[in-house]
Amino acid sequence: MEFKTLRNIENSFRQIRLYATAFAILCTSVTGVAIWKSYRFAEEQRQKVYVLDQGKSLMLALSQDASINRPVEAREHVRRFHELFFTLAPDKNAIESNIKRAFNLADKSAFDHYKDLSEKGYYNRIISGNVQQRIEVDSVVCNFEAYPYTVRTYAKQFIIRSSNLTKRNLVTSCYLLNSVRSDNNPQGFTIEKFIVLENKDIESIAR
Repeated sequence: MEFKTLRNIENSFRQIRLYATAFAILCTSVTGVAIWKSYRFAEEQRQKVYVLDQGKSLMLALSQDASINRPVEAREHVRRFHELFFTLAPDKNAIESNIKRAFNLADKSAFDHYKDLSEKGYYNRIISGNVQQRIEVDSVVCNFEAYPYTVRTYAKQFIIRSSNLTKRNLVTSCYLLNSVRSDNNPQGFTIEKFIVLENKDIESIAR
């Protein structure tokens, strides 16, 4: 009888341990699921932008993952830099305004190229010769496999004089670095090590 009682006590302890273990596993599972759900919820909330309309109404706008649009933003950044840097009018203030805005998108390498052209009298000839210059970017090839991103730009440059129109091939290369977004740099990139690889006449048309 005493042996049977001991066995019952042992079985009871075994059952208690089993129930305690099962309860601990259940609690751990519930805690894990709760943490995972909380993390997912927080991530979903970070993908949302709340817009306050003049302090009266709260509107919800879903935002896309920033990495999806990054290649598009990179190409637009480079394209915009080239348009500002190489579109010139025979007006000193207009040239300086465009160049200054281009400097916001690049590092000192762009300034060095500008300084080199300026010392050679390039901009003075544009003004004195009443020359218009514009650019058409054909393609911007970015490599996002390695950082900083390598970029090569292919464009056509049109130099318009009163007597003729000259078309040039323009090929440049640079690196792209992630930067802080601002009003002057909405895409959040910085161009570094900007180099003109090719800039040669391909056609001249009399006017």
